[in-house]
Amino acid sequence: MRKLLRLVALGVGLAVVPASAQEVVLRAVTSFAEGTQFSKNFERFIEKVNADGKGVVRINYIGGPRAMPPFEVGNAVRTKVVDIANVTGAFYTNLMPEADAFKLIAKPMSEQRQNGTWDFINQLHNQKLNSQYLARQFHNVPFHIYLNKKPDNLDFTGLKIRVTPVYKDIVEALGGTAITTAPGEVYTALERGVVDGYGWPVSGIFDLGWDKVTKFRLEPAFYSVEVNVLVNLDTWKALSDAQRKVLGDAALWLEGLDAENTAVVAAERERQAKAGIQPIDFGPEEARKFLDKANEVAWQSVLKRAPESGAKLRQLAGN
Repeated sequence: MRKLLRLVALGVGLAVVPASAQEVVLRAVTSFAEGTQFSKNFERFIEKVNADGKGVVRINYIGGPRAMPPFEVGNAVRTKVVDIANVTGAFYTNLMPEADAFKLIAKPMSEQRQNGTWDFINQLHNQKLNSQYLARQFHNVPFHIYLNKKPDNLDFTGLKIRVTPVYKDIVEALGGTAITTAPGEVYTALERGVVDGYGWPVSGIFDLGWDKVTKFRLEPAFYSVEVNVLVNLDTWKALSDAQRKVLGDAALWLEGLDAENTAVVAAERERQAKAGIQPIDFGPEEARKFLDKANEVAWQSVLKRAPESGAKLRQLAGN
């Protein structure tokens, strides 16, 4: 892995590259496959920066997992192998345990930027990931557990479920066996029966072809997707005010794209139904118990690893 990262660094340069006397070129990666649901808006962000920042700042888009393994992206932006990353906190909880709490904060980013949430999370990124917390996307897109075996109740005993840190605690709390893999390995694991299901957001499974190997979607939806845009802190500090403004303005625009997600989620549910993915719903009382348990085990996991900052995040989240 170290060799891979060195090769990436050598291929794209180890420092911010001056394209001219004024323009600076920044290297960017995404932790999701290019062109898929959770990279698309980041790619739109790059286009906007390159258009609005012409002659001032430009982003060189290296790509996704084919260029860098998803679970290495957080460290790559921390160590300045890349300047900008599109990455979920679930992929860097080893560096920042508090990142596991971001899924529990579903308030709009406009509110988070006003009530101190963004400031505190940015401080954590500055201190622990040597990065600037530029933007968060998809706060209003929930997660689901998808299964190929239909349970009789909300008990995962005997089920092997692919997870990231997002779902690990709730899967284990319900008796399931949690198996951690990168997204690129999920299709084969399902096809071969290595896992009986997986956690993933309500949107994006068609991009990856998982609809072909998925039978059921467990209700209710839970937690909230968070895909962050991070900038290496040394890179950020080296930029001029004009360059930071281009990136900051584009970040606010990017967060505004979350308004599109209501229609996207509705369309995705309809598309899943047409593809034969059946919802499993045990009724409102069981749904309430599931949500209460999912929230509590997640918070307890965060508080165990980061007592003080975890408590502050829970206060800011209001749950």
